Amino acid sequence: MGRVTTRRRVLRVRDGDPSHRADTLAVEEPMEIRVGGRPLSVTMRTPGDDFDLAAGFLAGEGVVHTAADVTGIRYCAGATSDGGNTYNVVDVGLAPGVPAPDPSLERNFSTTSSCGVCGKAGLDAVRTTARWSVAEDPLRIGTALLTGLQDKLRAAQRVFDATGGLHAAGLFGPGGELLCLREDVGRHNAVDKVVGHALRSGMLPLRGTVLMVSGRASFELVQKAVMAGIPMLAAVSAPSSLAVDLAAESGLALVGFLRGASMNVYTGEERITPEP
Repeated sequence: MGRVTTRRRVLRVRDGDPSHRADTLAVEEPMEIRVGGRPLSVTMRTPGDDFDLAAGFLAGEGVVHTAADVTGIRYCAGATSDGGNTYNVVDVGLAPGVPAPDPSLERNFSTTSSCGVCGKAGLDAVRTTARWSVAEDPLRIGTALLTGLQDKLRAAQRVFDATGGLHAAGLFGPGGELLCLREDVGRHNAVDKVVGHALRSGMLPLRGTVLMVSGRASFELVQKAVMAGIPMLAAVSAPSSLAVDLAAESGLALVGFLRGASMNVYTGEERITPEP
């Protein structure tokens, strides 16, 4: 798995019996995202699918919308004193005519799972910048199919099996088929990697899909789903109040506490068909 995982020696105690052993940990490193050579953001992430992460981040911010908006993504050398490449700096080239990111988007600090816009200004910003309307998406899904997504997500989490320390985001089709799965120490990064893969593959907007996340549903995750044209977001844990507000205003179906045969539907219940 390369730089995705690492090994550390730990003292393990089981039933009072201590022993030393090697433990597998998820790697966490900073990644700087540049656009046209200009630093834009730094995020703490698990290395891997870095180009998808950069593309998905820019899609979530409304900077790019299609694969044609991006001319290329590359790792930048020169990050160390000897000019070496740490593979922790990524530069995105924009196509001619694509406006550069607004300077207000610059985040020269490490983002966390709680970062992102918030409050009424944030709701207005998403409503005015989203390119596609998820409210018009005809997606309907049965409860039996929906409750089966958690098991499919969990079964595909290979790095979590080794470390127990990663979030996952899975994109599913209307028939419950897994289209893409990404893992990361940050749930927002996992979603960006999924959206970035879709953007680079020419799949946006993601009509008729369900985004399933392994943790809680924050405002930022709803924002990213709306910006990608995803009509339904399902989470294993709880949503925040602002996440519910944005989902309601955007027409996105938001499901929380999706565990086993149970769920709470916070918005968009008309999209879910009850089944025995």
